[in-house]
Amino acid sequence: MQNYGLFAMSTTLFSQRSSLPALAEIVDDLPNISGWETEVQQGVSGTEPVFLPHTPIQLGTVRSAFAVALHMHQPTIPAGWNGALISNLQYMFEHPGEGDNHNAEPFAWCYSRIADFIPELVSQGANPRVMLDYSGNLLWGLRQMGRGGVLDNLKRITCDSTYQPYVEWLGTLWGHAVVPSTPIPDIKLHIQAWQHHFAAIFGWQALARVKGFSPPEMHLPNHPDTLYEFVQALRECGYRWMMVQEHSVETLTGEPLGYKHVPHRLVARNTHGETTSITVLIKTQGSDTKLVGQMQPYYEAKSQQSKPMLGGISVPPLVTQIADGENGGVMMNEFPQAFKTAWYDNMNQADVVGMTGTEYLELIEAAGVKPEDYPTCQGIGQHQIWQRVSPENCTPEVVEQAIADIKHANPNFHMEGSSWTNSLSWIKGYENVLTPMNQLSARFHETFDPLLQNQAPDQAPITRTFQYRQALLYTLILETSCFRYWGQGTWTDYARQIYDRGIAAMG
Repeated sequence: MQNYGLFAMSTTLFSQRSSLPALAEIVDDLPNISGWETEVQQGVSGTEPVFLPHTPIQLGTVRSAFAVALHMHQPTIPAGWNGALISNLQYMFEHPGEGDNHNAEPFAWCYSRIADFIPELVSQGANPRVMLDYSGNLLWGLRQMGRGGVLDNLKRITCDSTYQPYVEWLGTLWGHAVVPSTPIPDIKLHIQAWQHHFAAIFGWQALARVKGFSPPEMHLPNHPDTLYEFVQALRECGYRWMMVQEHSVETLTGEPLGYKHVPHRLVARNTHGETTSITVLIKTQGSDTKLVGQMQPYYEAKSQQSKPMLGGISVPPLVTQIADGENGGVMMNEFPQAFKTAWYDNMNQADVVGMTGTEYLELIEAAGVKPEDYPTCQGIGQHQIWQRVSPENCTPEVVEQAIADIKHANPNFHMEGSSWTNSLSWIKGYENVLTPMNQLSARFHETFDPLLQNQAPDQAPITRTFQYRQALLYTLILETSCFRYWGQGTWTDYARQIYDRGIAAMG
């Protein structure tokens, strides 16, 4: 009866999603990033299992598991003909003599090659798994520059039911914005824009399967209000879990995480005392590209000897890693063979298996584990705040005073969040980018929020107009992390040009 119920529920939801209108990938020469918010919400609202009905894995036979994810991104820059917006990858192709631009073709291959590896491995009897995180900038840029073949190749492993059990897409922010320094009202806009764009390329059924989230740069906010709004936005947009860097979170008593190879429940409490939470999988520290490039998670999983208990149930540990899928010699040259070798070797290792994040969570929860059984964590440094602020006296003013007091006592304390590296600030030294970024965001909301609030029910959505979509595009692009990551100079000049055009687009 239980299996029939799952089948009936899935059939009903499939029918509902099949009735949703097919979305155009490009609208008025712009990526489709807005206008269908109601339909997107309907498309992601299902709670039916994604991998459980199809996985061959029997949890009781598994000693340990591993999950690998590939992050892919190319920023959008105003460097085309007459300053047109183009992908940085296109610029690399057009200027092969600059820097490492000679790697443009290998980069393009990296974006497509996983869609060759998976069918090859499956045809050989292997049981591979991979999670994919592609920014909206990259997806649009590939189409812009005539590399639609890459997208078509990815559609094969995304939409063909033969390969769906092996591949999980992770959602992200469309414009590869680091969350802690992104204006709070724009966080959900990025999330929804990516969902729009993904559905337009791969379809509603594919979008319905995207339940995990990968924050750009693994950058997790630790300011109470930003983290709360981020988690709420994820939940509202249908996400069940998120991947986080281990040093970006702490226990509720302010200590480093203990055992990291089990899911945790990230608790977010804002300055009004409201709380929300979401499941997180912990990406452990290390040289990300080398670890994934050489498939270290598999070999680490093989070394795990004990199974932790969650809610009184024994579960296999999950070793989780993500890395750039194209950056550096290890990923470009060593990963293809290492990826295949690991899966061929794994064919002889029955008690160590690869899984995707959602597959693992569905399996352990089907075994009886509940999210409430996961160990809890919070944003790094928040324990120091909540030591000083009681739930009964939690107001924005009290919290900000507590933060000021902590900074006075400890100059190294900050609320900038934490990412894959603690050696880089995404805020200090970039006021010439952050100030225009915040100004453009403010202008965007001043222009469109009143129109959205006063829109008549029978009126065509404001978010479907060219003016709104163009202004949103400039706003999201300006918030791309690359305009800070690559330092002052050309990249901050790009940011200024995007700001000027965004302001002009709003009149």
